[in-house]
Order: sequence, then C-alpha cells, then structure tokens
Amino acid sequence: MPDQSSPCVFCAIAQGQAPAQVILQDELSLCILDIAPFSEGHCLVIPRRHVPWWHELSQAETASLFELARRGANLLMEAFAPEMVTMYARGRRIPHTHIFLVPTRAGEVLDSFFNALERFQESPGLLAGLGQEERLAQAGMRLRARAAQAGGH
Repeated sequence: MPDQSSPCVFCAIAQGQAPAQVILQDELSLCILDIAPFSEGHCLVIPRRHVPWWHELSQAETASLFELARRGANLLMEAFAPEMVTMYARGRRIPHTHIFLVPTRAGEVLDSFFNALERFQESPGLLAGLGQEERLAQAGMRLRARAAQAGGH
C-alpha cells in the first residue's frame, strides 16, 4: 500500500490538478480512461471525495458512482462492442475508491483471470469430493489395475 502521506493521484485528477481523459462526470464522481488499460476503452469511475473503500461512500456518492459506472459501461458497449463490461471495485494499491470498467471478450487476459478465479471458488467442493472413501477406493482400483497391466506389483 502506498505511503498515506503521498499525494493521491485520483484526488489531484478530481481537483483538476492532474491530467485525465474525462469521459463522464457529475458533482460527486468522474469516469476517466485508465492510463494502464487492460483493454481499449478501460475506464475508472472515482468519487471526487477521497474515500479509500467503496462501502464508506455516502448514499449520494454511491448512487453517483454506480450511475456513472452504468452510463460508462453503456458507452463502452456502444463504442467497442465487447461481449460485456467487467466491473470491479478497488482501493488498495491506490487508496481511493475506484471502479474498473473493462470491455471484455472471451479469452482475453482479464476474462481468463476471472474464469480462473471462479474455478478456484468452485474447487473446494470438487477437491473435497476426491477425498471421500468411495472416490479414493475407485482411484486406488484404477491405479492398481494400471499397475497390473504394466506388470507392476
């Protein structure tokens, strides 16, 4: 996590003190292009007020942030015609809430990452099943049958 005493780049952008490609804005939030995009058109939606975690936003800020995210996603769909717009909220590396809006197509890096994450989420149940007595007995029989075919003991 960055030094808390260092200036916040998103605050500087919100205050007009740092450059950004602003796509949409209202009195509480901004939708800007990410300078290190995962795909063409990748945007960030940020509150103007410095708030590290999205769940600490006021009700009005939350409504503004997600309304700009919705509008931004629709613009991305129209401009780049992806399969979908991946959205997720962050605030760790740069401790200022930001929502990622990433135009996504099957097989792209971010899509592959989220697919792997979903598989990881599903894995405990699958892995636990492998340790059931019946499954272990089946695996043992298969391996012993192969060993017998190969002439092993």
